[in-house]
Amino acid sequence: MQLLERIEEQISTTRLPLVAITVAAVPYANTPVVLTLHWHGLAPTRLADVPGANAIRYRCVPSSALQINERWNDLRCLDMTAMEAAWELGAWDMARLERASCLRPGADVSESIDCLRAFGNYPYQVDGELPFLAETPDADELVDVATRSGYLTWIFRPVSGGLWQTVADDQTLEADGRRKPPCPYLSEPPRVGRHRKTVYRFGRAGSIQL
Repeated sequence: MQLLERIEEQISTTRLPLVAITVAAVPYANTPVVLTLHWHGLAPTRLADVPGANAIRYRCVPSSALQINERWNDLRCLDMTAMEAAWELGAWDMARLERASCLRPGADVSESIDCLRAFGNYPYQVDGELPFLAETPDADELVDVATRSGYLTWIFRPVSGGLWQTVADDQTLEADGRRKPPCPYLSEPPRVGRHRKTVYRFGRAGSIQL
């Protein structure tokens, strides 16, 4: 799966720094994967779409949710793909969250909202604006499967192309905030059916602040 290439393509097109990247998938091979890029930036709102019109307010740039329709064999393959992208883009670490069905007895309503957000299917506005620009045609079906069978998300904060490039203090990074492939870490086999968090630590502090 060309996850890293998709991310780099979006960075080049949008020309905004990233705050974080998330990837979401249901536990069935060859189903679509949703890549969400969370941008740092403000977009102006104008009364008229004409040159020279003054902005009346600024709003946060919405996150971009993209559906990736590439074949994959198992969850460990996805885990390694996400890990490789996080490693090469200079992330300090990557967290993998395994989520149980949010239809189970006793599940909190916030779990359903988290599931919608993970697949770019968040229907609620924030200050009158949708927080996602989504190109996820199968989001409804993915959410339906995820609510019944559980799902996984991966999250990392890139240094290369990210908000953190000027403050990164990591001995493992090249001058451009990247790392050379391949990622030297092995995947811990994912499981689905209960809540679990696995963190892969990549970075190493370059100095100690007292």
